[in-house]
Amino acid sequence: MALLMYQKKWIDDRSPVKFWEKSRRIGASWADAADSALVAAMSKEDGGMSTYYLSYNKDMTKQYVADTADWAKKYDLVAGEMEEIVLKDADKDVTIYQVRFASGFVVQGLSSNPSNLRSKQGRVRIDEAAFVEDLGELLKAALALTMWGGDVAVISTHNGEESEFNQYIQDIRAGKLDYTLHRTDFDEALQAGLFKAICGVKGDTWTQANEDAWREKTITRYGDGANEELFCVPSKSGGSWLTRNLIESCMSPEFLVITWEPPADDFVDWPLDIAHAEVEDWCEEILLPLLQELPQDCKHYFGEDFGRSGDLTVLAPMTEYDDLSLYIPFLVELRNAPFRTQEQILFYMVDRLPQFSGGALDARGNGQSLAEFARQEYGADFIAEVMLSQTWYREQMPPLKAQFEDRTLLIPKSAVVLDDLRGIKLQKGIPKPPESSTQGKEGQRHCDSAVSIALALFARNTIEVDTEWQCASAGGGMSQRIISGY
Repeated sequence: MALLMYQKKWIDDRSPVKFWEKSRRIGASWADAADSALVAAMSKEDGGMSTYYLSYNKDMTKQYVADTADWAKKYDLVAGEMEEIVLKDADKDVTIYQVRFASGFVVQGLSSNPSNLRSKQGRVRIDEAAFVEDLGELLKAALALTMWGGDVAVISTHNGEESEFNQYIQDIRAGKLDYTLHRTDFDEALQAGLFKAICGVKGDTWTQANEDAWREKTITRYGDGANEELFCVPSKSGGSWLTRNLIESCMSPEFLVITWEPPADDFVDWPLDIAHAEVEDWCEEILLPLLQELPQDCKHYFGEDFGRSGDLTVLAPMTEYDDLSLYIPFLVELRNAPFRTQEQILFYMVDRLPQFSGGALDARGNGQSLAEFARQEYGADFIAEVMLSQTWYREQMPPLKAQFEDRTLLIPKSAVVLDDLRGIKLQKGIPKPPESSTQGKEGQRHCDSAVSIALALFARNTIEVDTEWQCASAGGGMSQRIISGY
């Protein structure tokens, strides 16, 4: 049976520490055992070393070592049979399993007691890590082996949002830990050929209809636990993703939220030159003084969450100081703003951001046009057109939470901003805005400022340009071209 792509990717990752959040029964441990057999068969000069497998379940440790022995036979490696060794102890005898290779290295299955790793040297595999008694202590003991060239692999399905395993996953995504992260849910495994591989082992004929039926049967069997067991979604604990205290601790009353609204119901029908002049006057009066106060020697980024007649468009400029602290000095809310007005205000702001270094815009639906205009104006190297999706929220919201937790992001002190951030909820394990908007005292909102701030942080974290962007004019853009000649 050939290894599937996600199994090969896992084996090819030679990071000192790697994590894998996964669906059940996709062959993760089985594939890892293949790698352990090959590494144990090598000489020390070629990088060979022993592997120590730990989990909460005795049967799992026995199975891993048995799989290693089977792989050794398939690879025609010189190794013994699996041994069962009973270690006498005053309190309780301990059974371990091992395969010894001609190289002198072993693959050994142990219980999840951290003391089992004392005086060991080699690789550590912690399986179903979300279910071990004290993952933190176990991982701490395992990391000691990396000092001498070993590596640590942590594999598990989820066991609730509050589990230590999930906290590690979130910290990795937030960039707090420099571990590599793999993720394979049930559907991703099927797309990679899992059911075809199962059919090959069982001697069954694969058809798409059979795979679809097997998928539905498997999901039904897990019932309410399917999301966690199969789709890498830790079970919910409820409540807001960001607490009020955490948000308010990162708010400054010196920072403002400013709002532009049409001066009249028929503003969209005004002649373009008059509408442009009206918006220009607002920018000069309200926006320019805030822009002039920005530090000239700091890099600036921005994020934009798009809305038109319902939700708001929110522009979030971001200042990065020398100590890497980040400020959102003000937020610009555009309510019911015509598309050309949004472009005009956006370009007015960006043209005056000192050391402008990048921006990220919501490119879903109608927002795609404004994102495209920005890319054409400032260049593809400086502008990220972001299709907000579950994957984007899953990967990019944890860094936002990390900034709040580290108190390295300061935002305007505003009730609407607080509500937007508290509106982010965990949905199937992913922090994101709810599906529908909410109606507040000041109109409809959809976590708009929260998303714009997250996009600004995304721009800062991902856009790297060697040269500083230079503004060619004080205004410009589509709006100025449109009114040319008036």
